[in-house]
Amino acid sequence: MNVSHPSVHPVEVAPLPPADGRVAVPPRVRMKVIQGMPGTIGGLSLRFFQFAYAVVSLAVMASTNDFPSVTAFCYLVAAVALQSMWSLSLAILDIHALLVGRTLQNYRVVSLFSIGDGVTSTLTFAAACASAGITVLIGNDLGLCSQNHCKQFETATAMAFLSWFTALPSFLLNFWSLSSR
Repeated sequence: MNVSHPSVHPVEVAPLPPADGRVAVPPRVRMKVIQGMPGTIGGLSLRFFQFAYAVVSLAVMASTNDFPSVTAFCYLVAAVALQSMWSLSLAILDIHALLVGRTLQNYRVVSLFSIGDGVTSTLTFAAACASAGITVLIGNDLGLCSQNHCKQFETATAMAFLSWFTALPSFLLNFWSLSSR
């Protein structure tokens, strides 16, 4: 006998229609709230670490005086600046949702978060990869670390990778919740 069980498909039981003849609205299935999604403590912590790593990468790269001479480093500065602004704005939104006691599981909100996280994480990853390549070229292949700020470049690149590494779960969770709707 093929019968759907509530443990397999958790759907609320529809109430009986009203006696006055109005049509009852069927209940909606809600998305599961998973830590790391918008409006949760896990999501706020991911946003905080994204922001922190991006700001450290930006500060370390901006503290050198010769980063504007390399296009990949300029791209890294632009990408982590965008990542830090995006993460800070969403962290503020997460804090507001936690203080008010609301979840951010609206379809439009989740799609905006998913698109924004996808774009910023892709830009951050591409910039970190380009900067890592230039850093290896300067340090290992050309041997010019005595004339450049190799340690600062390596630190900024590592922080950009860490920012991407914490942005990726946010994107994947938002995309998953969007596609499982």
